[in-house]
Amino acid sequence: MKTARFIALIMVAVASITGYAQKKVTAQSPDGQTCVNVTLSDHIYYDVESHNETLLEKSVIGMQLRDRTLGAKPILKKKTVRTVRETLTPLFPLKYSQVDNHYTLLTLEMKGGYAVDFRLYNDGIAFRMRTSLPGEIDVMQENTVFRLADTCDLVLQQPDDFKTNCEESYSMVRSDEWKKDDRMTELPVLIMGKNQKILLSEFDLVSYPGLFLKGNADNSLSAIQPKTPVEYKDPTDFSKGVLREADYIARTEGTRTFPWRYMLITQEDGRLAENTMSVRLAQNCQIKDTSWIRPGQTCWDWLNGTPYGADVNFKGGINFDTYKYFVDFASRNGISYIIIDDGWALDNKDPFHPNPEVCLTELIRYAKSKSVGIFLWLPWFAVEHHQDVFEKFEQWGVVGTKIDFMDRQDQWMVDFYDRVAKDAARHHIMVDFHGAFHPSGLEYRYPNVLTFEGVRGMEYNGDCTPANSVWLPFLRNAVGPMDYTPGAMLCYQPEDFHGGRPITPGVGTKVFNMAVFVLFESNLQMLMDNPCRYDRWPDCRDFLTSVPVNWDETRVLAAEAGQYIVIAKRKGQQWFLAGITNEKQREMEVTLSFLPEGKTMQMTSFVDGVNANRMAMDYRKTQNTVTADGTLHISMARNGGFAAVLSPQQ
Repeated sequence: MKTARFIALIMVAVASITGYAQKKVTAQSPDGQTCVNVTLSDHIYYDVESHNETLLEKSVIGMQLRDRTLGAKPILKKKTVRTVRETLTPLFPLKYSQVDNHYTLLTLEMKGGYAVDFRLYNDGIAFRMRTSLPGEIDVMQENTVFRLADTCDLVLQQPDDFKTNCEESYSMVRSDEWKKDDRMTELPVLIMGKNQKILLSEFDLVSYPGLFLKGNADNSLSAIQPKTPVEYKDPTDFSKGVLREADYIARTEGTRTFPWRYMLITQEDGRLAENTMSVRLAQNCQIKDTSWIRPGQTCWDWLNGTPYGADVNFKGGINFDTYKYFVDFASRNGISYIIIDDGWALDNKDPFHPNPEVCLTELIRYAKSKSVGIFLWLPWFAVEHHQDVFEKFEQWGVVGTKIDFMDRQDQWMVDFYDRVAKDAARHHIMVDFHGAFHPSGLEYRYPNVLTFEGVRGMEYNGDCTPANSVWLPFLRNAVGPMDYTPGAMLCYQPEDFHGGRPITPGVGTKVFNMAVFVLFESNLQMLMDNPCRYDRWPDCRDFLTSVPVNWDETRVLAAEAGQYIVIAKRKGQQWFLAGITNEKQREMEVTLSFLPEGKTMQMTSFVDGVNANRMAMDYRKTQNTVTADGTLHISMARNGGFAAVLSPQQ
């Protein structure tokens, strides 16, 4: 009997060990160069290998609910692996009019009503959790950890707390020196590996807080997210302070998908600026008829709103004559819209009573007769407290709105973005989210959302430096449209900068400020300067107003993250070239093999003048012909640029 009991105890122990034994699952990208190795033991761990290098090891996927922990002692019920290949056609392409969506899909169904999906692309991976639980669930926190295999630099935007407009300058920290009590970072993050770089971001953010990360001083980055607010104080300016929070980060449906966390992995810096992961991870459009949504350029009055000169015989300001002047300029130059910022309403808390000096109804009628649409600025709480505002805008003939100062990414505010997009679409209103976090999928579900700010742009005057802006193609603009507000005609080198409203210059050379108009991507691209100054430089004006906002093809010709970039973009048969650099002057040769073979192209170029290193306004316009078998010498002054348009020779 003793022997039989002993054997029975051994069998129970073995069964117990087998139940919690490690289980390993592996999947590869279609080209076999990127691999994820998942280990199921006390948690869900995964390693990422790419091009024979381990990039992440023993990273963690998990989620703490109020009554259970998803990912703790996971038991695999079912594993599926399949290959997907399809061609996607973005409605409003910022980089390519067609995108190849080719990936290996690894799905791990776990006991306990949850699953993990991995997509393995040739240029990166994405993963997300899914739940199939009854009723509502409270998500207390994520247990997500990204553990880097080696020490490297991280390029971050680090706010002081969760209340942020995501407009901090970039900073760089070492992954083994970033401590828990240091400032956190918002997304995206650029991981500067020795041989490969990783762009880390999120997508498909729906009714769930945005992801922030904290360092652990050991090469690992841990998830941290704002809790759901439940009590506010009345706004004293344009923000709304949170007085009390719930103990959870999200209360949500128990059956749902959670946001994708994705890593674009590249051996070439230029690939960061060519990133199409957002297109590949996007949900389907929720608007049946999108014919009324029209991306385009817009004039804007906030930074340079007072016209002057021989053709100005009226008093400038927030009045009908000033905005009529903007409308006339837009109409003459084929610009689709003007944005009227703060001041068009008597009280920015009340969007239903326009400033009588603006004569809004007459202005809208006049603009429409000139084929120009009107966008109106609103603080977010004016929308929240007047949820019929879009119905009123539609009645007035307003085509779009710029909504500002949200400055948060908690679940309530993410839901606010969704409600705005949906309600605005119902009344054929386009949206520009200012004071916003990075684009995370809403712009695909509701493409009436044309652009987002979440960037240190031209509104920062002298603090918007080329040294910071040159990071943008590799980080912020790599994840979606960006309202940087480019197009300055009056320009200074950083050490000489002075100015501000109503005469707001740009930092960097004049050609730098022209180049970013091509390089930086937005479905609503602003001309931040005054019409009177554009008309003083008609060659620059005509170039800028000819630049498309959507593109058929994008090619990075030369790039080093945070240092310089030269890019070529095609719309139809025309190619536009743009290059920018930081504080260092650059001389380089780029090949023109992207051009059509056997065709001669007429090239009109804007280049930094010989004195641009000191006098930022110095530029030269040149014209010549080029072919696909040639090379192009590009010279950029410090904080300078290069811009050109190439058209088939007639």
